[in-house]
Amino acid sequence: MTTVNEASATARRLGNNKWLERLTRIGLVGYGVTHLIVGWIALQLAFGKAAKEGDQAGAFKTLAEQPAGKFLLVVVTIGLAAMAVWQALEAAVGHLEDRGRERTFERLGSVFKTGFYAYLGYKAVTVLQGAGKSSGDQQQQATSSMMDNTGGRLLVGAIGIAIAAVGIGLIWYGIAKKFEKHLKSGQMSGRERSVSRGLGISGYAAKGTVYGTLGLLVLVAAAQHDAGKSRGLDQALKTLAEQPAGDFLLIGVAVGLAAYGVFCLFQAKYRKV
Repeated sequence: MTTVNEASATARRLGNNKWLERLTRIGLVGYGVTHLIVGWIALQLAFGKAAKEGDQAGAFKTLAEQPAGKFLLVVVTIGLAAMAVWQALEAAVGHLEDRGRERTFERLGSVFKTGFYAYLGYKAVTVLQGAGKSSGDQQQQATSSMMDNTGGRLLVGAIGIAIAAVGIGLIWYGIAKKFEKHLKSGQMSGRERSVSRGLGISGYAAKGTVYGTLGLLVLVAAAQHDAGKSRGLDQALKTLAEQPAGDFLLIGVAVGLAAYGVFCLFQAKYRKV
């Protein structure tokens, strides 16, 4: 057996580990709760009452302030770490139900998710440690440092395009109901399938709208050499609120993010892991 085949076999054995599956499902619950909190913050922002950043860090801070919140945040952090490992394995040897180009895209998506879940876990740890710097400040500083280097504005612009493309991809993924192939639909009742379908479509549409807006903001930051335009998801939500009929738009996005949070609870039970 070649080294590559041995590594693949080891990865598959790890991927079939029951504890990894349980922790991943816990992570999906935590991921869902995070979206529910972000949706709540977005709703408060629509009514001019938001006291927290409208991003994952703001959600983690809100969770940590609840009774037994820090313990729950530790559990969520462990779950996110498990989700990162799970997606790394999917990127390496997973998505066997797909073929050709579609499997390649799914594996590339898993590479992105690995980094994203690891980043969320890191943000949760910084909240547990009481780090005071906001996510928006950190992103603005990173963007500013990047643009100060030769070719930095082009790089920031390319990142903006990539983020906007992710947003468009999320909207398409939801409308095309691509998420359904990852669910154990045969174990769901007809009503559960119908509800999860509606939650998935609206949830991915809301996430795509937010990420598309974020990508455009990063592009504007590069074009105007103004790092202040690039302050993460919180700034994206505030930008949506500033548009004509922005309050109604933001309410729709808030409801969609909450829908995705509930969809994650469905995934915690029925996702193929």
